[in-house]
Amino acid sequence: MSFTVRSGEIFGLLGPNGAGKTTLIKMLLGFIRPDSGTAAVLGEPCGSRGARTRLGYLPENPALYEYLRGDELLVYLARLAGHGRRDAQRLAIDLLARVGLAGRGADRPVRKFSKGMVQRLALAQALIGDPPLVILDEPMSGLDPIGRKDVRDLILKLRDEGRTICFSSHVLSDAEALCDRVGLIVGGRMQDCGALHELLSPGVRSVELVVKGGGAALKEKLARAATRTSVRDERLVCAYADEASAQEAARAAIVEGAMVESLTPHRETLEDLFVRRAQGQ
Repeated sequence: MSFTVRSGEIFGLLGPNGAGKTTLIKMLLGFIRPDSGTAAVLGEPCGSRGARTRLGYLPENPALYEYLRGDELLVYLARLAGHGRRDAQRLAIDLLARVGLAGRGADRPVRKFSKGMVQRLALAQALIGDPPLVILDEPMSGLDPIGRKDVRDLILKLRDEGRTICFSSHVLSDAEALCDRVGLIVGGRMQDCGALHELLSPGVRSVELVVKGGGAALKEKLARAATRTSVRDERLVCAYADEASAQEAARAAIVEGAMVESLTPHRETLEDLFVRRAQGQ
């Protein structure tokens, strides 16, 4: 595969489980070596000291020193990064607040943390070196809906600060909400790479019409041109292949005195593209 992450963007590595996302990240970090080819991180060879000192990393399954308190761990890691004791303590307090752990039990041993708390603490350690590049492997793993929103907000804030974020995920809603560009990996190969508006087909795939009221004759007329019909809470739901057919059906419903509750065009989604590529299409 070949791809580039641009400075200051949020780049999503997407793909089904086992596609090679974590393997790729480990090669970029220098944990494993590729059989062939070359890669650079911030202009430095991947895995080199020059690259590692300028990036932060959140692993998919963080393994933290579980007998240290959460705040102690951050102080310890900050000292390893070269901070003095007082600076390390101030940095730990700031990072705990940024990831939503301040006042939420971070003074307990890590072994007593919930999975979501461990994920937040691991995200905090990734930011200790004030890195211009942050690589996150499944950063939303184990978080509840509030935690997921907090992490999404933090990722956006990191980009606003001028940092570059590269994260892997198979949760497509996270990618759609966050990413400037995405790379879709299937079977160890980069199948697609670009902005969502470049990758997804702009055309309308179908249009859904929801009608309330009207007699049996109207329902039969609307269903005649529809590709799919169903009844939902006493409302007729019809899907049409194009906007012209749907608009004609909506006008017919209004003429018959029925209420048009919605007329919704459906375009290709990231999920549609993901499934097609995963199925080899």
